[in-house]
Amino acid sequence: ALELIDFKNALEQFQNLVEKMIIQKTKESSGLYTKDDDEIDYDKFHTTIQTLFGPAVKDQNIQAFFRKIINNPNEKPEWLEIFGCFLGESDGTSSPSKESMVFLESEKQQITHSVVKRKDVLKGIVKVPILHFTVTASQRGVLTVFSKQRKSFFSYSFYFHQDTAWITGCDFLPNLKYVVAVTESTVILWDYKSKERQNNGFVIKPMKNCLLCVSTVTTSGHLAKDTILMGDDKGYVYLLTLMNDDFIMKQSKAEKESQFKFMDSESFNMPKRKLHDDWVVKIRYISALKRFASCSTDSINSFVLDDIKRLEDNLPVKEFSVPKGVNAFTYCGKAKVIVTGG
Repeated sequence: ALELIDFKNALEQFQNLVEKMIIQKTKESSGLYTKDDDEIDYDKFHTTIQTLFGPAVKDQNIQAFFRKIINNPNEKPEWLEIFGCFLGESDGTSSPSKESMVFLESEKQQITHSVVKRKDVLKGIVKVPILHFTVTASQRGVLTVFSKQRKSFFSYSFYFHQDTAWITGCDFLPNLKYVVAVTESTVILWDYKSKERQNNGFVIKPMKNCLLCVSTVTTSGHLAKDTILMGDDKGYVYLLTLMNDDFIMKQSKAEKESQFKFMDSESFNMPKRKLHDDWVVKIRYISALKRFASCSTDSINSFVLDDIKRLEDNLPVKEFSVPKGVNAFTYCGKAKVIVTGG
């Protein structure tokens, strides 16, 4: 009971603090406010909240709440938001449709299989809708395929042993049925269907620059080949086409204690073009637009969207600039927009 009384008292003081901030902000907007010792800035607001509620509130929630009041004092946020809780709006007249919900509880399924060990992180997660499975790649070399069969998940994992190179991205080759992953100096091709523990994949090396991302070019047509796009730390974008015959004609003997056969990168025709002046952090082929897109931390050539033929010629590419570059992007076919994040 005492704790309840103390909380009600703290909440009342908190609401008084918010009212003072709203009055202060309203006066500032009208030019009637003069600064004095009672001015409430962020530091004072943060200290007061911590005194009232202690560790029950997090810094990011305090920042968000303060920002909301400053930006829109006419619509003060609910006090629950200071604890990271948000109230949903509903008129109670209709049940939420399937499209309006992020997740349906009955359709969620947790994968309890441990993909990575301590001090390891996932660097790529790719969904393959046609085959109903998901591919993941960890930084330290664990490649995994989660296959949804008979309403349960089965996983196939492989550990690519490496001394120094870390995996930086992954994708799936739909025609050749291989998992592709890139490290700082190699391209990995894993035959996840193989039941053999030895020689169930290939490594293309050496790559002169550090590879940072990879994406499959999804086009209809040839069933015996796949094309991938790769970006490196020098701003280059590569185009690599792989065929079934390559795995027979271009392979060399596997090195000792290796499960993969090796292929010389010099034996491939691998067009490349410098499109950025900094790291290529993400690349993707957008099949709906029949264009590839790449982004970089480069402030001048930040985002490129063009035909893959531009990688084999010197014609100008369509691009735009963003201060401090672009770190991520996605395409929404329904809205026909590309969204970037810097």
